Amino acid sequence: MSDSWLWMSAATLGRGIGAGEIDPRDLAEVYLEAIETHPDAARIYARLTPPRARAEADAARARTRAGTRRGPLDGVPLSWKDLFATAGVATESGSALLKGRVPEDDAEVLKRATRAGLVCLGKTHQTELAFAGIGVNPVTATPPNINDPDLAPGGSSSGAAASVAFGLAPAGIGSDTGGSIRVPAAWNDLVGFKPTSGALPLDGVVPLCRRLDTPGPLCRSVEDAALLHAVLAAEAPVDLAGSSLAGTRLFVLEDATGIGPTAPETVEAFEDALERLAAAGARIDRGPRPEVAEALTYSVPVYTCEAYGEWGEVIEANPDVMFHQILKRFRAGRDFDGPTYARIWHRLDALRASFREGVAPYDAVLMPTTPNLPPNVDRLLADDAYYAEENMLTLRNTRIGNMLGLCGITLPTGTPSVGLMATAPGGRDREILRLGAALEAALGGG
Repeated sequence: MSDSWLWMSAATLGRGIGAGEIDPRDLAEVYLEAIETHPDAARIYARLTPPRARAEADAARARTRAGTRRGPLDGVPLSWKDLFATAGVATESGSALLKGRVPEDDAEVLKRATRAGLVCLGKTHQTELAFAGIGVNPVTATPPNINDPDLAPGGSSSGAAASVAFGLAPAGIGSDTGGSIRVPAAWNDLVGFKPTSGALPLDGVVPLCRRLDTPGPLCRSVEDAALLHAVLAAEAPVDLAGSSLAGTRLFVLEDATGIGPTAPETVEAFEDALERLAAAGARIDRGPRPEVAEALTYSVPVYTCEAYGEWGEVIEANPDVMFHQILKRFRAGRDFDGPTYARIWHRLDALRASFREGVAPYDAVLMPTTPNLPPNVDRLLADDAYYAEENMLTLRNTRIGNMLGLCGITLPTGTPSVGLMATAPGGRDREILRLGAALEAALGGG
C-alpha cells in the first residue's frame, strides 16, 4: 500500500487498478486510514461509511481479478456531499433542522456510481441547506481551505473540495445551484464541473432550488470530471483525445469585471491565464453581454422564493437552530408575490435565448471563477454586513451560469485560490469538457 495513492487522480487510480498495480481494498484502506488520522478530518467529513466502503472495494477487487470491471473508475473511492441520500446513513444537508434524518434508499446518482463500481467513503460537510457560497457553517463544521486554514473554503460543497484538496478522497461529488461546486473548487485549486441543470437526476438529493440544482464532480483533472460526469449521467464518457485550442474562439465576458469589483490579484492571474490560452492558439475576443447584469438582478427573488417555498414550513417550525445568516437568506423569499415571480421567469427565458444567440460563434465564455479571494472566517462570523457582502460577491460570476442556464467548468490558474471558468449554453456539457481538457493543457494542469 502506498500513501502516494492519496494524491493521484481518480483516472490514474482507475488505470492502476485495471493494470493490477493497485488493489481496490488496499486503496480503500489507505483512504480510510488517512481520514481517521487526519487532524482536520472531523471538519471535512460529517460521517464515514467504512463497512460500505470495504464491501464495495472487495466487490471491485473480485471483478478486477475476474476481468469483469464495470468501467475505468471501478474500485475508485469517492466522497459525497451530505445532501445525497445514503441508505441507512444520516443525510442532514449541514442543518440541525434535518438532524437524525436517515433515508431508506440511495440517491439516484449514488446508485449510478455504485453500479459503476465506485466506492463510497462517506459524507462531507457543507453549507447549511446549501444556501451560501462561502462555506462557513457554525452549526456543523467549517472545512479548512487548502491554502490557508484561516480562510473560507468556499461553498456550499466545502467538505467535498477539502476532501480532495487534503488527500482524503480522489474526487468528491457536490452540487451547484449558484456556484456551489465551482467556488470551492476554485478556492482549493481543483477542477469543478457544473453540468446543465436538469441533465442529471435529483432523486434523493436534498433540494434547494429545484430549477437550478445540479450534481457534479470536484476533482484533480478534467479527465476525472469527464469520467465522473459520465458515471452520474449513465452515458459513455466524452473522448478528450486530441483536444486543442488551435482555432477555438473564446469570449471574455467583460461584465464579469465591469459589474462590480474584482480583486487585483484575481485580475492579474486571469489575464496571465488568457495569455497562455492565446499562446496555445485560441482567439480571444472581449465584450459585454447585456443580458448578464439584468439576469443577476433577478437572482435574489429566484433563489429566495424557490428556497423558502421548499423549506419555509420546516424552518419556521424551528428557526432558532439555524445559522442566522442562512435563516435571513431563506426568509428573504417570504415577501415576493407569485405574479412577480412568474414575470421574472418569463423574462429570464428571453434573456437565456438572447444570450445563447449572442455567444453562438464562440466555443466558450470565460471569466474569473470568483471576483474575490477567500475571506477570513473569523471576520465573516463576527461581522454580519461583511458576511453578506462577501457571500454575494463570491457568487457573482458563478450565478451568471445558473441564471442563464449554462454549463461550466473551473480550472486552476496556478495562482492559489484563483480559478478560470469556462461556460457554454446548456446542453453543451460534453463540448465544454472537451474544451476544458485543452484549456487545462494550456494552463499547465492535468
